[in-house]
Amino acid sequence: MTYTYTYTTPAQFSDMIMNSDGENLTGLWFEGSKDSSKHKTNGEKKVLPIFRETCRWLDMYFSGKVPDFTPKYKINNLTPFRKEVSDIMNTIEYGKTLTYNDIAKMIAKSRGMAKMSAQAVGGAVGWNPICIIIPCHRVVGANGNLTGYGGGLENKIELLKLEGIDVCYGGIRSCR
Repeated sequence: MTYTYTYTTPAQFSDMIMNSDGENLTGLWFEGSKDSSKHKTNGEKKVLPIFRETCRWLDMYFSGKVPDFTPKYKINNLTPFRKEVSDIMNTIEYGKTLTYNDIAKMIAKSRGMAKMSAQAVGGAVGWNPICIIIPCHRVVGANGNLTGYGGGLENKIELLKLEGIDVCYGGIRSCR
């Protein structure tokens, strides 16, 4: 059974949808984004303890604080490569970014390879089913350019600004 819950975000963000298997968070994405197509949206609407915990995490995050816990989540259909990329994303600190190429170089080095595709990394980052908590928004293109975000570029820009990160999109710099 899939359960779903809607979280009301601050005004500059789209609201968020959560999915759960009843115990774990299995999806977190911005309403109306292209990420919606990756998730079940017709689950039973129910207030679960995991949704309350995730709301508490999001309340802290959106108030500008770094949450001191992580809601229990489960990622379905996790391949070894996606896990490797997710693990790296989870090391990106609040207020910091890595590029797709940075991650590709880290994976190539760990595997003893000369090179890894930044595009392959981009696919794994874009696949992430639990945004913000697994901080895919902190992965940017070369030179800090914003190249896309399944949750919508507007939300990515606002998330990065919330964390105090200068963002660049289409050659335009935006600061908080």
